[in-house]
Amino acid sequence: MTQTLRLPAPAKLNLMLRIVGRRADGYHLLQTVFQFIDRCDWITLEQRGDGRIHLAQPLPGVPEDADLTVRAAQLLKNHVGSAGLGVDITVEKNLPMGGGLGGGSSDAATLLVGLDRLWNLGLSEDTLAELGLKLGADVPVFVRGRAAWAEGVGEHLTPLPELAEPWYVVIVPDCHVATAAVFGAADLTRNSAPITIADFSRGDGRNDCLPVVRAIYPPVAAALDRLSSISAGARLTGTGACVFAEFQDQAAALAAVDTLSAEGLKAFAARGANRSPLQQSLDQA
Repeated sequence: MTQTLRLPAPAKLNLMLRIVGRRADGYHLLQTVFQFIDRCDWITLEQRGDGRIHLAQPLPGVPEDADLTVRAAQLLKNHVGSAGLGVDITVEKNLPMGGGLGGGSSDAATLLVGLDRLWNLGLSEDTLAELGLKLGADVPVFVRGRAAWAEGVGEHLTPLPELAEPWYVVIVPDCHVATAAVFGAADLTRNSAPITIADFSRGDGRNDCLPVVRAIYPPVAAALDRLSSISAGARLTGTGACVFAEFQDQAAALAAVDTLSAEGLKAFAARGANRSPLQQSLDQA
């Protein structure tokens, strides 16, 4: 009997981002805070008996075997060493590429976690997170599914279960931010003094990438300015392009989205979540 799973791949917000150094291999050392929101891609996994990994509707210009979801599935299959394991993958994309919402990393994590369930592998969370790190520094936080303080290149995680879970409004500017360009910028701050979780809790929500992104991408600067005019504390998530701000409640967030949409801006409202919608979905499966 064919087995099928349909699972969410949620977005994340970086509630702050500091660059505190650089490793010898060029990777930047970070401090950041990840929180999920209930805006998601959706991934359908249908088991195959012929050992093939197949992606329906690959992204234009991206070879199927280079897609992060296919790479995640192949990585897991190779790890367990079973040639007979196969899957059809269908991805419903709702999260923008180059938006700083972690869509690609989240898709990969949902593949790992979902296929562990679909293929009845019974791998530990630690094992899945270690595999995910091979695909990207943000993948482990999506595998573990808990809001977290992150250090290193983003892989050393401390859960933050007590974060407030407000309503956010997120603006998606009409541009694609190249992460490599931001981290390669000559004037990027790379020596911020490390802070503590307590410092963050007292309101230190700085993003060291913001000045560079504002300078290179005028649509991001305009979105930040507009969002700041209707809510204090508008911020950039990751390297962008998306910007976000907290609102008092769902009604206020939806009203702001209506206003911004009427002005031609692409915006949506979403609720913060300290436990990933993916984990919530698996709990109910």
